[in-house]
Amino acid sequence: MDMAKSLILSTVVLAVCQLALAAAQWTPGTATFYGRPDGSGTTGGACGYDNLYTAGYGMLNTALSLTLFNNGTSCGQCYLIICDMSRPGGQYCKPGNTVTVTATTLCPPNYALPYGGWCGPGRSHFDMSQPAFENIGIYQAGVIPVLYQRVKCSRSGGVRFSIVAGGSADSQSQLLVNIQNLAGSGSVGAAWVKGDKTGWIQMSRNWGANWKALAGLVGQVLSFAR
Repeated sequence: MDMAKSLILSTVVLAVCQLALAAAQWTPGTATFYGRPDGSGTTGGACGYDNLYTAGYGMLNTALSLTLFNNGTSCGQCYLIICDMSRPGGQYCKPGNTVTVTATTLCPPNYALPYGGWCGPGRSHFDMSQPAFENIGIYQAGVIPVLYQRVKCSRSGGVRFSIVAGGSADSQSQLLVNIQNLAGSGSVGAAWVKGDKTGWIQMSRNWGANWKALAGLVGQVLSFAR
């Protein structure tokens, strides 16, 4: 009787796990890696983050393919990724392991390759830091099949606003700010700035996570909202 109950319980647990996986809406994609074993070589890039540690992101980061990057609107977003053992290349997976990465730059298409390579239009591809990649796959594979989903970002220290030097040839009339370390959604959909002599001014995305305001705010105390 106890064995029968145990078997039924195991079946129920398996069914619940399968339902949870389905409910999570995993999307198939692929992953490679770049940079060095310690994660260096992945700083900077198309989101405008300079030092990924001071920006709050560390070395578990990824470049996104053209489609996922979406003109920089995905900068700062977080993705939970698992290697997909059911697809070709799955023998290089580390079973059961997952990694959560932050989108910090663009993986540009390589049009010298068919269809723009791994990061070409229409592809869901993650070019991760090597430490992130090795959480879920074997280094020697080079490329692995993955399943991914966007998740909420966990951050500490609050949102950071970094004034970008040289944002304009006329710095008296333009303010350029890189917005970093955002918890939850990870990315910024809209931003405003206020000087101590102005009202709230709506900013616009310049590129990546850089937002600009065409207003003379030099010498003023600034407040930001998003």
